[in-house]
Amino acid sequence: MDPTATLSPVDDSSRHGPLDDLPTGFRWGVATSAYQIEGAVAEDGRTPSIWDTFCRVPGAVAGGDIGDAACDHYHRMPEDVALMRDLAVDTYRFSVAWPRVQPGGRGPANPAGLAFYDRLVDELLGNGIDPWVTLYHWDLPQELEDAGGWPVRETAYRFADYALLVFDRLSDRVRTWTTLNEPWCSAMLGYAYGAHAPGRRDFAASMHAVHHLLLAHGLATQRMRAAAPGPVDLGITLNMGTAEPATDSDLDAAAARRSDGLGTRLYLDPLRRGRYPADVLADLERRGIRLPVEPGDLEIISAPIDVLGVNYYMGHLFSGVDEDGRTVDAAGNPVVRAIPRGLPRTAMDWEIFPQGLTDLLTRVARDYPGVPMVVTESGAAFDDAPDATGYVADEDRTAYHAAHIAAVARACRDGADVRGYFAWSLLDNFEWAYGYDKRFGIVRVDYDTQVRTPKRSALWYRDTIRRLRG
Repeated sequence: MDPTATLSPVDDSSRHGPLDDLPTGFRWGVATSAYQIEGAVAEDGRTPSIWDTFCRVPGAVAGGDIGDAACDHYHRMPEDVALMRDLAVDTYRFSVAWPRVQPGGRGPANPAGLAFYDRLVDELLGNGIDPWVTLYHWDLPQELEDAGGWPVRETAYRFADYALLVFDRLSDRVRTWTTLNEPWCSAMLGYAYGAHAPGRRDFAASMHAVHHLLLAHGLATQRMRAAAPGPVDLGITLNMGTAEPATDSDLDAAAARRSDGLGTRLYLDPLRRGRYPADVLADLERRGIRLPVEPGDLEIISAPIDVLGVNYYMGHLFSGVDEDGRTVDAAGNPVVRAIPRGLPRTAMDWEIFPQGLTDLLTRVARDYPGVPMVVTESGAAFDDAPDATGYVADEDRTAYHAAHIAAVARACRDGADVRGYFAWSLLDNFEWAYGYDKRFGIVRVDYDTQVRTPKRSALWYRDTIRRLRG
């Protein structure tokens, strides 16, 4: 199919809800992360990250896939920026690979690594696209994990040093900076559940990681603010959903509270209120766990931010009773069980619940007011079926984005200060423990040839952006 084609009026997102409530100057973007697209893992001085190591663990990643090549973005970056320009986006959210910029996680910057991001920023600006930097999207240098990783305090200070290396090089041209992407995933999937790198299963260690990730954010935010050569917007991106009780029972209400506490309030309360939620601390103490908070930490963590990134994929109902009627698990902890709503699902087996995005944005605006939000990730994996030319007529993904953009508009109508929507992801890519099996991209990547082909969702997104800009 001709990638310049315009979709017919029946594809207009107005069928999912009016978008008139989106504010003037609303940002339209796409997002990626370094390890998922760059490849070139051993070039120009880059050293291994925890993901390079984790991918070599037998059975850790579906199909034994590794991110060594990914989408070869490191070599095809100008082509990918031109693709973004053709899709009419005004913002590109990308992450910087820590072990590419600071091999080993200590010491001076690697000139060749920084030079790549220098070129990327200049290429974006030359094509009329604002760069939005994420400093950490899960690729901790392996040497720092060997020294204890995020459960140890020293890692927070190493991150702040690294952040300033990147900031000093790019802040003359980059205005918006996100410190961390989804610290819940880093802490819980990496250290509690073992599903992501580094693959540890230690709940107490994961809770220490939560605190040190937030401390890293605060330290880096303070240092960047002090070093800024001009106006900057500094923030953090959290993955959040909704947590509602499945019934009116006290057990289900308690399960929803626990999920919301560990998934949302454990991060937003210290960031925005300068304290951890008392009920979560009490729950942790009942398990013999205390967060490693030192004097002054919460003041650092709650350093003012200018933007809050919101990544949303699903919302849940929760029950405090398991399938066998038990209210505590084998370890003696209260049951917290997600209950399906019976909605359509993506290829990740995640229920599609756009109303949850409206509910989440309005809840954050109500409970944690005073900071603008941007939906820094929203998207869906489906089992794409390309035609002979590589084109994918992904009606399901198109409908997904349309419905979620409409959900943002409803949140704006209800008073939430939301200033942008970034589609996840620009490209099909290495989807972490799922390898190359799950495709989120609005642009198809043929992993054998690295040919990029805009899908129907990409063309719809482009036409929607152009129409709403007038």
